[in-house]
Amino acid sequence: MTRIGLLGAGGRMGRAIAAIIAPPAALAGGVGRDGDPRALAERCDVLVDFSAPGALRAHLDAAVAAGRPILVGTTGLGADHGRMIDAAAERVAVLQAANTSLGVNLLAHLVREAAARLGEDWDIEIAEMHHRHKADAPSGTALLLGGAAAEGRGVDLARVSDRGRDGLTGPRTAGHIGFAALRGGSVAGDHQVVFAGEGERIELGHRAESREIFARGAVRAALWLANKPAGRYAMADMLGLG
Repeated sequence: MTRIGLLGAGGRMGRAIAAIIAPPAALAGGVGRDGDPRALAERCDVLVDFSAPGALRAHLDAAVAAGRPILVGTTGLGADHGRMIDAAAERVAVLQAANTSLGVNLLAHLVREAAARLGEDWDIEIAEMHHRHKADAPSGTALLLGGAAAEGRGVDLARVSDRGRDGLTGPRTAGHIGFAALRGGSVAGDHQVVFAGEGERIELGHRAESREIFARGAVRAALWLANKPAGRYAMADMLGLG
């Protein structure tokens, strides 16, 4: 059995993962906001973190101190968090996932391929909708998809990203990637990437009907990560997408 330790065990994702863990995985335990991540790390084979950005440093430190791989599923992370993950990945295996759905990660692969083959005369727009409680926008998944599109085109997403439009904005900037974020109800996560050309559109999308799909993907990724050497990994590595 691969023993999984849950960081952020009391949150929506933590509860969803705990509910579906089954052989060959086993739940080693979980901690919430006031728990001891180091003690949890000592008694598990791999850590899974769906908590909050402010807790990331302590959780990475616990993983490194115990020599345990860690899957980071927390969203809303910034550049400083990325540097923390880079540093931890020199010591242990770290898989950072903006979204652990297998379908979403395959979608990102398709978006990258489409963007690489279509010219800048095809406009790219990304629309996402989540439940009313989600704190960050655009979602980590929307940024994952935007990053895939930018990578396919060989451009820097930060340079070509349009995060919101309001008022008299003028015509669309050629080559930019637009984002729109909707919030409401109990939506687990809807994402659509639109490639709009002259007289035609390609629409690639994914709808999450239950949070369980993210939980299943997280457990599968944790099992894959458990025996990996130190390094930085992504869901695409686990799926063999390159």
